[in-house]
Amino acid sequence: MNRRTFVKLVGAYAPAFALPQQLLANSNDTIKPIVISTWEPNKKANAKAWEILSAHGSALDAVHQGVMVPEADPDDHSVGLGGHPDRDGHVTCDACIMDHLANIGSVMCLEHIVHAVSVARLVMEKTPHVQLVGEGALQFALLNGFKKENLLTPKSEADWKKWLKTSKYDPMTTVRDIEKRIKESHDTIGMIALDENNNLSGACTTSGMAYKLPGRVGDSPIIGAGLYVDNEVGGASATGVGEEVVRICGSHTIVEAMRHGKSPKEACKLAIERLIKIKGAEKAKEIQLGFIAINKSGEIGCYSMLPEFTMAVHSAKGEQIINSDYFFESSIKK
Repeated sequence: MNRRTFVKLVGAYAPAFALPQQLLANSNDTIKPIVISTWEPNKKANAKAWEILSAHGSALDAVHQGVMVPEADPDDHSVGLGGHPDRDGHVTCDACIMDHLANIGSVMCLEHIVHAVSVARLVMEKTPHVQLVGEGALQFALLNGFKKENLLTPKSEADWKKWLKTSKYDPMTTVRDIEKRIKESHDTIGMIALDENNNLSGACTTSGMAYKLPGRVGDSPIIGAGLYVDNEVGGASATGVGEEVVRICGSHTIVEAMRHGKSPKEACKLAIERLIKIKGAEKAKEIQLGFIAINKSGEIGCYSMLPEFTMAVHSAKGEQIINSDYFFESSIKK
């Protein structure tokens, strides 16, 4: 067959062939705007982000205002107001934010401020730094007009006092507690948005592991661990046992895997498998981790170590909840 005949045949049958989704990044079929977040209860946060996106707003504003919803919810015991305290009874919050230009801001061990993500954004936009911690983060927030509030609600205080009766500190293997916590509300919220201008941004916020050692910081406020965005490739965020996400630079690992051709779901699974290789299967199956990811074509995916993880999605197609595929069945008997 000569070249001319081959070209004619390909042209004739081209409609029968489907292009891989990553090749559709610049086509009219691209799904945008779109927002994804960790955990089904965060569909409320997605709804707020969608208000911004559907009104031609930026991905940065969408994720910022989106994650503020659970931060201000006193019935949500894993983020902001009402968050579970550390073992000394102090609610400390961690958050980070990242835009399409790789501008970043983060706060860690921040007390008395409901909207840690707003402080993180100010760190990004008003300082030459990328991270502020503890008292320094609090003073920065107060200087910028934030008001001190008591984040320890009566419910969270009662839970803490009940825990004090035993003071059992075994956060790395309490899978049953993690699953119960998910059913009550959710864990850390990580959110990524792709706006109509094809720009990505992400945010992540948490009050951290319940009854943690004072000063403990997990993955959520660490760029590259709990969150990473590359506007040429995609973005990813994490939830679960933060120490293990940090160990593999989880979100950055996922974005780099997408850069090299993996789909979002495949990239999330690769990160899970990397930790299993490091920890070994017996230890890894006691750890809940969940990852979400989106690439520049609007393709989304998620994957977790154990069951129960969900991803919330909102786009012009409406609201969707995705039950994540997972590597291990839960080792905890219900």
